[in-house]
Amino acid sequence: MEYTQLGRTGLKVSRLCLGTMNFGPATSEDDSFAIMDHAHELGINFFDTANVYGWQKGEGITEQIIGRWFAKGNGRREKTVIATKLYGDMGDWPNEGRLSALNIRRAADASLKRMQTDYIDLYQAHHIDRNTPFDEFWEAMDILKQQGKILYVGSSNFAGWHIAKAQESAWRRNSLGLVSEQSHYNLIVRAPELEVIPAAQDYGLGLIPWSPLAGGLLGGILRKIDKGRSASEMITRQLERHRDKIEQYEAYADELGLDPANLALAWLLHQKAVTAPIIGPRTLEQLDGTTKALEITLDEKALARLDEIFPGFKTAPEEYAW
Repeated sequence: MEYTQLGRTGLKVSRLCLGTMNFGPATSEDDSFAIMDHAHELGINFFDTANVYGWQKGEGITEQIIGRWFAKGNGRREKTVIATKLYGDMGDWPNEGRLSALNIRRAADASLKRMQTDYIDLYQAHHIDRNTPFDEFWEAMDILKQQGKILYVGSSNFAGWHIAKAQESAWRRNSLGLVSEQSHYNLIVRAPELEVIPAAQDYGLGLIPWSPLAGGLLGGILRKIDKGRSASEMITRQLERHRDKIEQYEAYADELGLDPANLALAWLLHQKAVTAPIIGPRTLEQLDGTTKALEITLDEKALARLDEIFPGFKTAPEEYAW
């Protein structure tokens, strides 16, 4: 396993981040335990979750599964850099979601209890809260740090100017500020290249791409359908929208002798801003398959060909101005 620093911090994390969103809804608890154990065997030390995962409001089912896995001992917690998120509603009353100081305090304590740990390595805002000023956000996060309940703060789904505003607010308070941004980024979705990635690089944030396979579109979707596997209605609509590019992409993966999913992950790993793509295996076999992406080296010719199939963006404002 390869390791890198998380943004401008001294924290070392694996180049692949284990996403746990399937734990509970799609993957049984026993299988989730097996996947997490095997992730450690492979050297993956960076796990990502969120208080809303499990998709039963207020339950935090996925965090509970992780907590019971931590409780099995044998260094499971100590070996893991655990990242979780808050923002989504965990109840029906006011202040049971978003980024108010009240919810930050309550949500952090609830996540700690569910995960049976006394600290969170990376506590992330799952979305921007336009109604909460950053001064309030940072005061609440700084208190959690002083209490030893969290170590680092990250963002998710922030725009470039949100990152800038958050950092300037933090630095006025002599706080470290954000150390990571978790964005929707892959070969198909390249909008973060306009302003999010430049902001993250300038302020020293590590980029953690979610949905690196574009919901399965970059995972060999055409050959899977040819073998009779079904796809969701949403994926089917997206496939029709991008079919020409997907056909070229899968043909190029064949030309390189690579699995399309591993090619998509390898491309992300070649992007300078990326710390670790989030992989979300439902099975041990899927987990084993993704690690092969770490062995792939793409030369300039290959990267240029992928840019031809899926054109990216120049940094703003050059993309739309002189």
